[in-house]
This record gives sequence, C-alpha cells and structure tokens, in this order.
Amino acid sequence: MTDHQLPQTREPVLSPDQLDCIHAWWRAANYLSVGQIYLMDNPLLHEPLRPEHIKPRLLGHWGTTPGLNFIYAHLNRAIMERDLDMIYIMGPGHGGPGPVASAWLEGTYSETYPDISQDTAGMKRLFRQFSFPGGIPSHVAPETPGSIHEGGELGYALSHAYGAAFDNPGLVVAAVIGDGEAETGPLAASWHSNKFVNPARDGTVLPILHLNGYKIANPTVLDRISHEELDSLLRGYGHTPYYVEGSDPEQMHQDFARTLDACLDEILEIKRGAREDGRTERPRWPMIVLRSPKGWTGPPEVDGLKVEGSWRSHQVPFTQARENDSHRAVLEQWLRSYRPEELFDDAGAPVAEVGGLHPVGERRMSANPHANGGLLLRDLRMPDFAGYAVPVLDPGTGAVESTRVLGTFLRDIMAGNMDNFRVFAPDENNSNRLGAIFDATDRAWNARTVPEDDHLARDGRVMEILSEHTCQGWLEGYLLSGRHGFFSCYEAFIHIVDSMFNQHAKWLTTTNDIPWRWPVASLNYLLTSHVWRQDNNGFSHQDPGFIDHVINKKADVIRVYLPPDANTLLSVADHCLRSRQYVNVIVAGKQPQLQFLDMQQAIVHCTKGIGIWDWASSDADGEPDVVMGCAGDVPTMETLAAVDILRGRFPDLKIRVVNVVDLMRLQDDTGHPHGLSGRDFDALFTTDTPVIFAYHGYPWLIHRLTYRRTNHGNIHVRGYKEEGTTTTPFDMCVLNQLDRFNLAIDVIDRVPRLKDVSAHVREELKNKLIEHRQYIRTHGEDMPEIRSWEWTSAPGPTNNPADEAAEPA
Repeated sequence: MTDHQLPQTREPVLSPDQLDCIHAWWRAANYLSVGQIYLMDNPLLHEPLRPEHIKPRLLGHWGTTPGLNFIYAHLNRAIMERDLDMIYIMGPGHGGPGPVASAWLEGTYSETYPDISQDTAGMKRLFRQFSFPGGIPSHVAPETPGSIHEGGELGYALSHAYGAAFDNPGLVVAAVIGDGEAETGPLAASWHSNKFVNPARDGTVLPILHLNGYKIANPTVLDRISHEELDSLLRGYGHTPYYVEGSDPEQMHQDFARTLDACLDEILEIKRGAREDGRTERPRWPMIVLRSPKGWTGPPEVDGLKVEGSWRSHQVPFTQARENDSHRAVLEQWLRSYRPEELFDDAGAPVAEVGGLHPVGERRMSANPHANGGLLLRDLRMPDFAGYAVPVLDPGTGAVESTRVLGTFLRDIMAGNMDNFRVFAPDENNSNRLGAIFDATDRAWNARTVPEDDHLARDGRVMEILSEHTCQGWLEGYLLSGRHGFFSCYEAFIHIVDSMFNQHAKWLTTTNDIPWRWPVASLNYLLTSHVWRQDNNGFSHQDPGFIDHVINKKADVIRVYLPPDANTLLSVADHCLRSRQYVNVIVAGKQPQLQFLDMQQAIVHCTKGIGIWDWASSDADGEPDVVMGCAGDVPTMETLAAVDILRGRFPDLKIRVVNVVDLMRLQDDTGHPHGLSGRDFDALFTTDTPVIFAYHGYPWLIHRLTYRRTNHGNIHVRGYKEEGTTTTPFDMCVLNQLDRFNLAIDVIDRVPRLKDVSAHVREELKNKLIEHRQYIRTHGEDMPEIRSWEWTSAPGPTNNPADEAAEPA
C-alpha cells in the first residue's frame, strides 16, 4: 500500500493486545479450515499424523479461504467497537471452510448444530463432515449459518449484497468479491448498483475486492492489469477504492484495520449527510481492494513446486497426504505452524483470546437475523384483489390488457408496503403494461436526471436496470433478507437467469430440510411479452422454454401458472404474493385479449387449478366425443374458436373444454403436491376419448407431465414447435399449428364418427388457412374475422358435475 493509495498516516491503529487477538483468531480460523479439508481424526494433533487421520478423498478450496478469514476477523473487531449490524457475503463461496470455521469460533455453529460442540469431539465432527458423505458441501451453502449467498456459482455477490441493503437503513453488508468472480458478466453489471441506493433510506454495501491472483489454473485479469488501470476502472464505477497489499501479517493487520476504519468513517459521514443535512448528490462510496497471496500462510512449496502465491493452492494444495509420507509431513508441519496448542484449551474449546474476538448474540455475523430472513419476514398488507375485477357479462368477449389490470393491483400493494416490497424488471415495466405502479412510487435512481425523464427519483422503489442478472440478484438478496418482491420480464429473455434460478431453487429445496432456516417469501416471476405475441420482434423473441427449465426442479419448490384472462391473473398473483418458499412462474400476455370468467368464477377456477368450462362444453348429457384441453391465454382463445367452428358445423358433436391454470395439476399426485389423482384426471379427460390439448409452450412438456395417465395414448398436444418469424399474431399460431383451423381439423381426424361426414368441412378449413396466408401477405394484418372474433356459440348447460372432479390445489 502506498501513501497516494490511502491518504492517511501508517501509524499503528491496533494496540499490541488487539493485534495479538486478531492474529490469534485468524490463525485459529485458518487451522480449522485446513483441518476441514484434510482431517477426519486427531483434530488437535495430540499425536503425530497417521494415514487413517486423513480423509481418503480430499475436496475443497484453500486458496481464497485465508483471505476470507482475515477479513472476517477484522470485521468482527469493527462490529464490536462500533456496534454494527453487519452481514458477510462471500463471493468466493467455494472458500466454504472459512465461514464454517468462523461460525464455530463464534459459537453459532454449536448452537445451530449441538453435536458440533466447541470441544475436541465437536472439532472432530466439524472436520469430518466437510465434503464428506452425509456431511456438508465444500462451499458456502444454506447449511452455513450467516449465509444468504450460495457459493456454487460465481457472479452474484454484489447484487445479492445490494438486494439485502435496500430498505435496511441500519445494515452494513460486507461483500467480498473474488478476482475470478470479477471476470463474470453479472458481477461487472452489478457494480452499477450504487446508482440505485438511497443513502437516507437504504443500508450500505462495502465491496471488498479480493485480489489473490489466480483462478483454478489461470491468472485473473484484475490482478494483472496496472494499478492505474484498476483504479480508473473502480473509480469509473463510482467508488473510492482503498488498497491493502502485502503478505507480512503484522503490517497487513495494521493496514487493513486502518483502511476499514477509514471506510466505515466515510460511510458514517455519507449517511449522516443524507439523513441529517439532506444531501441529495450521489456519493462515491468507499471500497477496499485487498491484495494478498493465494493460499496465504500455506506451504510455500511442495515437491519443489511453488504453492503459496500460485494457482496450485486454489483447491487442495497437495492431494497425497494419506498415501505419501512426505506430503503427510508437510501437512503436519503446516497445521502445527498455526500453533493450535495456543489457540484451543485442553478440552478443545477456543481460548479466551480467540473466543473474545466476536460480538455477542445477533451481532455475530453468523447469527445475524438478516441472514435468516424468514425471522424478519412480515406479511404483506394486501388489498382485496376481487376489487380490481374486470366485468365479464358474456364469456369470451371484451378486449382487456390483463397485465395492465394487474398493474393497478401491484400499485396498491406497493402503496401499502413502502418498506418491504419492490418490483423488479429489466427496463420493461411500461412495456409490460405495469405502469400503474408509478402512481405509487417512482423508479429508483441516484444518477444524473434531465427534465424529460419519466418517474426517476432517489426514493423510488421500482427497480429497473437493463440486466436480468442484476434484477434477479437484487431480488434474491431482498427476499433472503426477509422482504417481498415481484419480477416481470420478457418471456424469451428470462432464460438469461436460468442458472440463477437453478441456484435459488436449490437453496429453497435445501432450506426446506434445515429446521433453523425460516421460510422466506416466494420468488415470483411474471413472464409476459410472450411467444404468441412477439410477432413484431420475430424469431429471436419467441421462446417459451423457461417453463420446461423450471419443471426440472424439485416439486416442493416450483409452481407454474397460466391464467387465461385478467381475473384469473389477479387471483393467481394474489396467491403467489402470499406464498412462501416457492418459485412461482406466471405467464400472461400484455396485449388486449378476450375475457372469459367473472371474478367469482375465476376464484373457483384458480382454486381448483383445472376444470371444465361448462359454458363452452356440450357433453353434459353423456361422455364427450372429444376433450379440448388448453393452457395459456392464446391457446385458450384458439381452442374456443375451434370449438365455435365445430359446434357450428357438427351441432351434435359432444365437446368437453378443460382449461388448465395450474400446470402442475396435470402431473400425477405422487409426483407433485398439486398433481391430480388418477381418478380425478380420468374424470376430466376420460380414459379413452381423444384429447386435443393446446398448450402455451413446447408440446412435449405436456406429454412428460401426463405420461402415467390412463388416456395418455389419446392425448395429442399442439404447442410451440420452434416455428416463428416477424409476422401477424394469428400467423404465429398457424405456423405452429396451434390455430383454430388446425385444431378443428385435428378433432375431425381423431373423432371416429366424423370420418365419413367431415370431408367438406375439412376442405373448408384447409381453404381458410390458404386464404389467411394470402390475406396477411397482401394486407399485413390478420383477417377481420380473426381480429374481431368473440365467443358466440350457444351456451352449454349451467351445471356439470364433472366440473367438480378436481379438488382445490
């Protein structure tokens, strides 16, 4: 560290006793970290190491861990001196031994897992469980007290940190960013999060960029560029960087303590200026760059090859300690270099000098309730969604933008929850017809504005940045620290966060089996601008496959809803916003569409998740000739239009229309909690009748969900089959054979009794497809009869007992 990098004196700020205490904690945490990677017995080296003391499979990451432990020790000193409310997010999450060691030293681990006690037996269990069958993962997983950041994937530490800081005015989030992680696209975008922070209302993120030089086998970019280039980059992101560099422990302790104090003082002044003096300019938040050796304090070399300060220390520095006597000797020398006899008493508990370097109770970072957000979660204050109902005098009429109706509901939820609810979108709230929320609040923005800007304000609560990764990361951090949120996105581009969804779903699945983790609010997606109405943007914007991706996850955490109109969308959204521990995916179009159910009907239908629409059916007096299934707004409309054609041409044809809102109702009840029993499914779809199913997404998913059903061989699915272009809305359906004409032809071809009486009708429908194609090529829009179609068929029976076949989900 040079004077121009940190314009302060370099006089010691730690007293000799403080220095000894911090160094002892660091040694203890490092010892426990190495022990977790290598040992399964003899935890305090009361005897020389033997092969059976060492794990047969050595797994884990050492290289980043000593740096994580170093930072943790210094943050503890600051928390105690300043009474800080702080959590710790570790971007290099594969350095899992470190935070586990720190939680054990703080006592939290033994409180959470009583069998991992603070004694020799507990230490042995602590070591043995790490990366061991029946134990814990090697990274910072949900099992780690104090973590809200899954370490299985890199790139999201900073966005998670800011998500936790929003609306948490007293919270400081220390976010350690690995220099490998800093090379990812999501991390690069998340540096801009400081333009969305309101110092008067939000908490503080202190980024700590940890430069140790290497990834698995390659150097890192930010470590190898010049200091001037790195400094310009970080200042360009809006930070004031302070640098701590070196390898001498005593000097590094003093330098880091001095730098940390300077940053916390600067943060305190920024917050005071915003809250007391009313300062409105965007501050330059401080950050720390810590440059230390990879595998710091590890063996300098093994077998004549450099280890400390090289890529060889990234994972397990040497792997033959069980079989190789010389490697085992190196390991024992390494472990004894921390002088464990000075750190732990005869019973194996941390000595007072070590045990005293942490705050008590909830001020411990491993016990902070913000890192177990369900403890802090409050129910949303929710208006009655039925009050936003769209009148439906006749089913299949009207032209309403369903998501615009939802926007008014979200507006009032926002107005009633101005400290624990936010809406997230990558620059798409207006496009997705949710603009009503701006009646309650503005977009969060703390950068330059001009008079023409629309709804930008420092105290805004709508989060928009053109980065799906950053929106998802913010939302995850917000949810995991105990708040509620809603994420809308174009359907095709939600795939950008496929992997982030994976990690969050796995987090929820894991925490369902961790008793001390309290349930958090569900992650709610609204996918709109969907495949069937991306005719203007074309093929690149046409992809409904996120549903397939979601359904790969465990049934206990995922839900998929396809509301066909505004009132069902309101009902579904209300349910999702009240739920816990799920990922809810709602797919609903933003374009004007027909409305089918009044609010009472919508509530009943959504409660069941699936049901017969008796007003569209004609089979009340007997078994149907065909079942017309549908899921999704456009498939529902096309199904009803096909029914309209068929009832007009074949008045005696018995048709049953089954609409699906909750997609998981199609699955067997042994495969998903919402799944229908075989009896209930057969009551709806019969055991031997042809089923023509019009589905929003890729058709094979319906086959996957229904393959165990009695009548699966008669289920014929129409959906998106990767045919698309820039064309008209109806032509998208025609290209994928989901249109009313092809659906009607499919019925004709599959109902045996129509075989000999349908030739002329079939020919008429084929002609309509040709006429359609000629018309759009000439006029550039769909035929008037398509654009103006509404449901006109004679009403079906008013009562249908089969409609009650499905019990509420």
